[in-house]
Amino acid sequence: MSKRVVLVTGGTGLVGSGIQAVLSDPEVKAHHDNDEFIFLGSKDCDLRDMAVCEALFEIYHPTHVIHLAAFVGGLFINMAKPVEFYNDNLTMNNNIIQCSHKFGVEKLVSCLSTCIFPDKTTYPIDETMVHNGPPHSSNFAYAHAKRMIDVANKAYNQEYGCKFTSVIPTNIYGPHDNYHLQNSHVIPGLIHKFYNAKKNGTDMTVMGTGAPLRQFIYSEDLAKLFLWTLRDYDSVEPIILSVGEEEEVSIKDVVMAIAEAMEFKGQITFDTTKADGQFKKTASNAKLRTYLPDFKFIDIKAGIKKSVDWFVANYDIARK
Repeated sequence: MSKRVVLVTGGTGLVGSGIQAVLSDPEVKAHHDNDEFIFLGSKDCDLRDMAVCEALFEIYHPTHVIHLAAFVGGLFINMAKPVEFYNDNLTMNNNIIQCSHKFGVEKLVSCLSTCIFPDKTTYPIDETMVHNGPPHSSNFAYAHAKRMIDVANKAYNQEYGCKFTSVIPTNIYGPHDNYHLQNSHVIPGLIHKFYNAKKNGTDMTVMGTGAPLRQFIYSEDLAKLFLWTLRDYDSVEPIILSVGEEEEVSIKDVVMAIAEAMEFKGQITFDTTKADGQFKKTASNAKLRTYLPDFKFIDIKAGIKKSVDWFVANYDIARK
């Protein structure tokens, strides 16, 4: 068997770091003994520049690509910068897809998000419902840019027979996340705020009511599923990678789990004047379970404890 060269964009971020971590597991590594992985981060290249993308493909000649790179952020930066979220993501996605076709990549796996699903819908949402209506207004620009990956995958498959597909993770968390106090996603942002409140001996105010419901997937669980997709999932249709519907939790539950893991003793207040965003976007993992019925996900409280411990131990080098 000839060697596979796997280019991972966004390879130094949350999921890319998770893939690097799980590849050190002998059981996982056994499936990839013939693979060379190249992990590239935003400091290595600007994927919005087509010339840069083409140069990367010329240098590495990847046979497979995992496309994780994206301009991402939490609710409030999505609402403040819709133009940047639309343009940057659409451009880099198109560049990666075009280069993958031009340079004969055998398989491309891109990362979508559950925010691509319609705001007004029935639950649980599944892979057939991606284009059934407009996404939530709070992140419509990012969501539409991500939806276009699915459109492009199917177009390149129809016209050229390309094996390009995509996965749809629910909310990801874990070590090596972006812990910026304003622009991060909910769990890393809360971890950083609780860290500061504990350090400074202050109480904690959480924006929103805490009522919205979410499914969270630990980054190393998602990494294992990405590698499985690369090896064994052959459909152009997207697949949801998520814990089950029964593992959906409220933001308040997450807040309390972080407080417990951080051993925070101060008072916690929810600022109900702040926006909650979409109340729920419950996703079905039934399709995934037809392939991997016995896959074990880490429990949310255990995953949050690992994430908190990592941030505390790596505070000086964490992205923030």
